[in-house]
Amino acid sequence: LASSKLSRRVSLASSAHESSMMSTTTTNNSKSTRPIHKNAKQQPKTRGFLSDGKLTFRNYFSFSKRNFNHSKAKEFLPFVIPVTTTSVGRISGYIAMSHVASSTLGTYDMAGHQIIFSIFCCLTPFVDALSQVAQSFVPAIFEAKERSSERALALRKTVGNFRKVSVGFGAALLGLVACIPLIGRYFTTDPIVLERVNGAIPGVGLFMLVHGLVCAGEGTLLGQKDLKFLRNMYAIFFFTVPAYMLRLKHRSLMGIQTVGIGTMWGAFSTYNLIRTAVWHLRLAQLQRRTERGVIDGKEKDDR
Repeated sequence: LASSKLSRRVSLASSAHESSMMSTTTTNNSKSTRPIHKNAKQQPKTRGFLSDGKLTFRNYFSFSKRNFNHSKAKEFLPFVIPVTTTSVGRISGYIAMSHVASSTLGTYDMAGHQIIFSIFCCLTPFVDALSQVAQSFVPAIFEAKERSSERALALRKTVGNFRKVSVGFGAALLGLVACIPLIGRYFTTDPIVLERVNGAIPGVGLFMLVHGLVCAGEGTLLGQKDLKFLRNMYAIFFFTVPAYMLRLKHRSLMGIQTVGIGTMWGAFSTYNLIRTAVWHLRLAQLQRRTERGVIDGKEKDDR
């Protein structure tokens, strides 16, 4: 009897211990799972029209004054007209060339112009990025508060480095343009069209040779916030380049001059040479002003 009572007590004690352990484990598990369940209910935070959960056509035209930052808008406002004028000034030349090619030249020249322009559009992005890189690097130097000789020297070195890189890219693009006679047969098998394409190669090659300098110079001028100069120059180019192309059209229709795609691309490369000279002469002028400002500042400090 004593042994049976003892075994019964031991079994009751062990069962009580097991039940207490199970309750403790259950409590711990419930505590550990509560934060997870709480976090699972949290929704990701979104802003703007994405916070509504439904994107409708009306959202594209909605405007909230609460989210509009007037101070930031004023910072970008001076760039609107120069950048817009730059883009429009570029496009006007391409439109004028295509108009002259389609309305004045023959079928073979038009086909050759289409091939050359397609290759041209594939090559120009290689150096167009130089303008964006210059707009990223130059402002950090130009907007330095201290107008010291170190700042002037840094500007000179930065512009010089961009010029070196531009010349390298121009040489590489010139090499690619020289390969057009080899790849031209993949665009057409007509020997007359290929002859027209090869006639435009000198103009395209000259354009590409200096196009890196054009893009780097333009980006550097934008980085130095010479916005008024760029706006005025591209306003002039907007009218002069199409006017010259239309003059070629008139001379061709009158029988005064034989105009082909080689003539058009030669004129367009001359326009790029003019931009190269104007941009870098302007940069040299700004550099002299910067160095003169440093000298004048030192003289005032000595007084």
